[in-house]
This record gives sequence, C-alpha cells and structure tokens, in this order.
Amino acid sequence: MRFYPLLVFVILISVACQQKESSPETADLPADVQALSLIGDTLQTNIQPLPEKLSSRIDSLSAAALAEGDTVNHLIWEARKTAYSGDYRQALEEFSEAIESYPENPWLYRHRGHRYLTLRQFDEAIDDFQTAAQLFEGQEDQTEPDGLPNAQGIPLSSLQTNTWYHLGLAHYLKGEYDQANLAYDAGLQVADNDDMRVAFLYWYYMSLRKVGNDLKAGQLLEQVSPDLDLIENTSYHELLMVFKGEFTEKEVLDDDNSALDNATLGYGLGFWHHINGREERAYGIWEDVVENGNWAAFGYIASEAELARR
Repeated sequence: MRFYPLLVFVILISVACQQKESSPETADLPADVQALSLIGDTLQTNIQPLPEKLSSRIDSLSAAALAEGDTVNHLIWEARKTAYSGDYRQALEEFSEAIESYPENPWLYRHRGHRYLTLRQFDEAIDDFQTAAQLFEGQEDQTEPDGLPNAQGIPLSSLQTNTWYHLGLAHYLKGEYDQANLAYDAGLQVADNDDMRVAFLYWYYMSLRKVGNDLKAGQLLEQVSPDLDLIENTSYHELLMVFKGEFTEKEVLDDDNSALDNATLGYGLGFWHHINGREERAYGIWEDVVENGNWAAFGYIASEAELARR
C-alpha cells in the first residue's frame, strides 16, 4: 500500500491557504434555495422521499450500524439519506453535528466535504478533505459502501480515493490546477481498480492540460485502452478515448445517456473543443449543460465554473 507523502500534503495545505477565497454561505439564502450557482443563479431542489428500495436499503444499513454500536456510520447513513433526497443543506448540518461529537473521524469530513462541493463552498470542502487526509495518514485504506449500488453490486471507491478525488475536484473548480494535480497523483497511488483509475486519469489529464503540461497529460493517456474492465465510469473512459483521438464526439453521445451522463459528457466534450481552439463550440456546450439542469452533477458544476471564468 502506498500512502500520500506527508511533505507534499503539507505543501498542498500551504499553497491552498495562500489562495483562500470566500464562499457563499447557505445560511443567508431563502429556505427553498439550496445554493447560489457560480454565475449567480439560485439552485433549488424538489426535495422528496427516496424510492422505496433505496430508502429501505439505507434504513437497513443505518439500523445495522446502530445495533453494532457504530454510531458514526449510523449518522453518516442518515445524513447521506437526507442528501439523496435533495436536501443538501440539511445533510451538511447533520454532518456538522456529527463532527462536533466525533471530530477525529475522517469519514465525516470526507462526506461533509462532498456536500460543501455540491453547495459551491469550495474552500470549506478543501478544508474538510485536507482534514480527512491528515486523519487517515499512514492508515490502511477502507472500502466505502455504496448508497446507490452499481450494476454488479461491487463497491469501487474507498475513504482515501474519495477524499483525493473530491479534493482534486475542489481545486480544479477553483482553477487551482497545480494543487488539483497533487491530489490526483495521490489518488492514483491508492486506486486499486480500473474504474477509480479512469476517474483520476480523466480529471488529471484535463488539469495538466490547463497548466500547459501536455507531455505528462499525453503520458497519462497511454494508460487508457479500449478494453479496460469498467463497471461505472464508462463516460469518463469514453471521453478519455476522445481526448486520445480514438473515439469521436458522435460515438459517445446517444439518446440512452442519463442526465448525469449528459452533464459529464457535456463538460468533457466542451473541454475537448476548448483545448483544440474551438472556443465558441465549447462555451455553447457548457451553456447547454447548465440549461439542462442536474445542478448537483460535477460536470454541471465544472461547466458553470468555465462560464463564470469567461
């Protein structure tokens, strides 16, 4: 098992602190608004009960954790259920209350950081992911159970991969690409399956291109082939194949793509057009992603960030 070097972690913290920015506070928003977008739109969610199958699964996992005396996991499942319903602000409060009682638990910071990302509070998310990384430094990684199981029912992510992935994304969304690259490199060191490796390679490639390190970005693409063993991250894989020149835009778009796929594919294809000098096409795609909704998707937030920077 390889661990993220403490020295690089300290560098990551120090650089991030130098570039700290204020984030919008959800407490000042109307009750029916979850967050403000990076371009000033109000983001609302139709909060509703979960489908019965998902609700029963989470309730069962939560109850089992409580019966085993695992109060932290019980609290995590309850807050995750709240987030799945679309009430991200309430989920954030629930994670914060749990952290008050269990301030040394890295899982709580990893999950709260994810919800800070959803609500566009990137600095707070970075703080939480860095805290989680500091708390699990030197420990064995642990698989993270899925709330929404994949088609094969095999959990693919872990405490450490989720922390590095989301930390890198928070920096990427802020335009802090050097810091993002440190996090993505750390994640690749602990990723133990093709799905997670593809997820890191996708964002890492784009972040490297953002800073002009085309040579290393190209070297990353050498790790991507058509025959990777994937369960979840097929959209990231298809986009990497587009970046590599082996797939075309038309090959990755079809009517069967989900709303999440559309946001993911839309951002990635916009990026591909952008780095190839087709800026109007890129911004048009990113505008379409934002118009189509699904504002909690990372592809949507990334498209929003590009439009805000324009």
